[in-house]
Amino acid sequence: MRKLSRLRRRKITAPVLLFLALIVVGNAYAFIGATVTTSGATASNARSTMVDEGRQIFLRGCSSCHGLNAEGGGIAPALIGVGAASVDFQVGTGRMPLADMSQQAMRKTPVYNEEETAALAEYVATLAPGPAIPGAAQLTYERDGNTAEGGELFRTNCAMCHNAAGQGGALTQGKYAPTVMGVEAKYIYEAMITGPQAMPVFGEKAITPAEKLSMIKWIKAVESEKGLGGASLGKVGPVTEGLVAWVLGIGLLIGIAVWLTTKSR
Repeated sequence: MRKLSRLRRRKITAPVLLFLALIVVGNAYAFIGATVTTSGATASNARSTMVDEGRQIFLRGCSSCHGLNAEGGGIAPALIGVGAASVDFQVGTGRMPLADMSQQAMRKTPVYNEEETAALAEYVATLAPGPAIPGAAQLTYERDGNTAEGGELFRTNCAMCHNAAGQGGALTQGKYAPTVMGVEAKYIYEAMITGPQAMPVFGEKAITPAEKLSMIKWIKAVESEKGLGGASLGKVGPVTEGLVAWVLGIGLLIGIAVWLTTKSR
């Protein structure tokens, strides 16, 4: 009899435990699903709010030149497809808004703060696919970059405009290539993938992401290196050095000639 009662209890206990386990698993699954759904909805609502804020900023400050729908106009290009990276570069460095579109945009104090710039970039990104803003996961130049390779790539692709030391230089028709010294790594990367103004776009086939990191690492190395002696003269190359030598040399010769003439009299 005892054996029969034990068998009966085992037969009853197993289904009960299975039933309880199913209830626990089902509730846990429902809770996790609800949490994920809520998190996704919250993120979606936050992004929607940011896009709406960016659209309002665009209508107030950018639409007069770029058009109400960012379709462009006679004085400003279309922004459809430029991506968030282009907006972040132009607005984050203070180049935009620009009062006179016929002039080259210069780096200056930004008009919009970081939150407003991010919202504006998010709105433009919704108009059409384009380059995204590089994050910290992409800007690992300190760990993954190669300084020597970056210097070679810079001299091959950038030195003809930005100077071999990255100090900037003159271009045609009154334009100029700005210095890359003191520029955030994010903006250097964005400039390469968006090609602002006269600068070409360096896609992944032209310069890979790893090579871009090497170039940034070289730029930062040049930026932090100390002078080895003497006047650097802005590191803008032999033109400045020749000018200084010419002016000082000719000036010294003229001074000697005047002194000798005065002495002979």
